[in-house]
Amino acid sequence: MVKVTIMGSTGVIGKNVAFTLARADTVDEIVMFARPQSIDKAKGETFDMYDALAAEDIDCELTPSSNYEDIKNSAIVLITAGTPRKEGMNRRDLAIPNAKIIKEYSEQIALYAPDSIILIATNPVDVMTTVALKYSGFDKKKVIGIGNHLDSLRLKAYFSQFLNINSSEVHTRVIGEHGDHMVPLLSSTTIGGIPLKYFMKSVDIDVKRLIHRLRNAGNTIISKKGATEYGPAFAISNLVSTIITDSHKILTVSTYLDGEIEDVSGVSLGVPVVLSKKGIAMIVPIHMNDYENNKFYEASRIVKETTDEVLEALNND
Repeated sequence: MVKVTIMGSTGVIGKNVAFTLARADTVDEIVMFARPQSIDKAKGETFDMYDALAAEDIDCELTPSSNYEDIKNSAIVLITAGTPRKEGMNRRDLAIPNAKIIKEYSEQIALYAPDSIILIATNPVDVMTTVALKYSGFDKKKVIGIGNHLDSLRLKAYFSQFLNINSSEVHTRVIGEHGDHMVPLLSSTTIGGIPLKYFMKSVDIDVKRLIHRLRNAGNTIISKKGATEYGPAFAISNLVSTIITDSHKILTVSTYLDGEIEDVSGVSLGVPVVLSKKGIAMIVPIHMNDYENNKFYEASRIVKETTDEVLEALNND
C-alpha cells in the first residue's frame, strides 16, 4: 500500500502532480491535502479526476482532506503550497512568505508522518529545502527539493530539438540553484556518447542561445500562459515514482550539502544523487571545469545568503 500526500493539492502544480501520479498507477492512495477554506475545491478535483481515471480503469484512491491525521503512513509528503511566481518576479521574492508555510507543514509532517520523505516543490526551492530540513528535524537524506531536475530535462529537450535527434541520445545535467544561478554542466554533456566539445566541431550549436532560453524558461511560460504546470508536474511525478519504485536513478535534486561537492557546506543546492525508497542513497561526485566550479561557488554563496535571511526572519517571527 503506497500512500502519497500532496500539500497544496488545489494549486496548479499540486493538482497536476496528483493526476499525473494517479494515471501512472504506481500509487494506491493520494491524499489531496488543502487548507479548510479550500477543501471543497479539493473534493471537486477528486470527483473530476475519478471520472477521467475510470476511462483508463485506474483505481487509485483520492482522499481530499484538511486533517493532519490523514497524512499518517505516507511514504512521501510533497509540498507544493505557497505563493506562485508571477511574471517579473524572481524566486527570492517569494522566500519569506513561503518559508512560513514550509515551516508549519514541516513541523506537522514530523508529528504525523515521521517516517515519510519530504519532497519540496515550493519556490525558492533550494532555500525551502533547508527550511523543511530544519523544522522537520529529519535526516537530510529524507528532505529533498525538486532542484534542477526540471532544468536538466529542459536542457536535454533543447539539445534534442535543436539537433533534431532523439532525446535519449542527450546526456546533460544542470546543478546549483534552481534559478538565475543554475550551472549547466556542458563540460560533461554528451550527444550520442560524444562529448559536446567534440560534437560541436562538426555541428554548429548555438549553446549560448540555448542556455539563455533555459535560464528564462519559467518566466517565458508564465508571461505567455500565467503559470508553469505540465513540465513541473511531470518532473515531480518522475521524482516520486523513482523513489517509490526504488529505481536508484541518478537525478539532480536539491539537498543539504556538508562538503560532499567542492567542500560546499551549510546550504541546499541541486546536485546529482541516487534516489531510492529511503530517499537520497548517495550524492554523486561531479567533475567541473574552472568556469563551472566558480559558478557553483557563486550559486552556493547567493542561496546561502537568502537562506540565512529567511531563517533569521522565521526565528524573529
